[in-house]
Amino acid sequence: MSVVIVGATGHLGRLVVEELLERGTPAERIVGGGGEKEGMAGVAGWGVGAARIDLDDPATLAPAFEGAAALLLVSTSEPGRRVPQHRAAVEAAAAAGTGHIVYTSAPRADDTPLVLAPDHKATEELLAASGIAHTVLRNNWYSENYLPQLEQARATGAFLGSAGRGRVPSASRRDFAAAAAVVLADPAAHAGAVYELTGDTAWTHDELAATLADVLGRDVVYKDLSTAEHTAALVGAGLDAETAAFVAALDGNIRDGALGEPTGDLRRLIGRPSTPLADTLRESA
Repeated sequence: MSVVIVGATGHLGRLVVEELLERGTPAERIVGGGGEKEGMAGVAGWGVGAARIDLDDPATLAPAFEGAAALLLVSTSEPGRRVPQHRAAVEAAAAAGTGHIVYTSAPRADDTPLVLAPDHKATEELLAASGIAHTVLRNNWYSENYLPQLEQARATGAFLGSAGRGRVPSASRRDFAAAAAVVLADPAAHAGAVYELTGDTAWTHDELAATLADVLGRDVVYKDLSTAEHTAALVGAGLDAETAAFVAALDGNIRDGALGEPTGDLRRLIGRPSTPLADTLRESA
């Protein structure tokens, strides 16, 4: 009975495969799925199974899901296409007799103003209606999301945003991958669970500036803008208007407290503290 990783060629999926191997799941029980030939060659190089899984091509799904004891559905990244892609995966898993689905969702997806949450809420509802045993991992922000701010601070000594004094309980991508691996290794023990996964510490953007200053060894200032000013600055930096508005809206959500506070769920699942923000940033400094 295999463990299938949908999105194994992505940043998180690759780490989940590594974590499963490190935690003792036999390589022959792991199937890494993705749509990119180059990425799939890398997956096969780890000694695990590799399957073409294209969520826009349902014909690729049933053969990959057949006989799977557990399946990790790493949420896709394209608003507007995400729900149909996820629906295709859930329907194919049901048809193939997949035993359990683990889904990477968004913080407080069923009750939040977070602009990216509706697609995740819809997917959680698809899972609830599917009849398949499942576990929801509501991943909070990855600390790696702030590597662009690291580079901006390195170059200019400042970075921009509109998050105000909002707090971000981030953790490293490796931490979230470890949580997924724990659940995939024993899915029955987590059936029906919804985990709000956060780092152990919630920080403000002023505290991010102080952390960046420590990591880079130079003064760093956070320049807080209004949402309109932030959007205009992003457009001026080259983003299209729609993407700029989306990014600024996320900062507005942070300002309004949408990411919440540390829950302890991640620490309990992985059996260790989450990785400090400074450690993640320092790896790329």
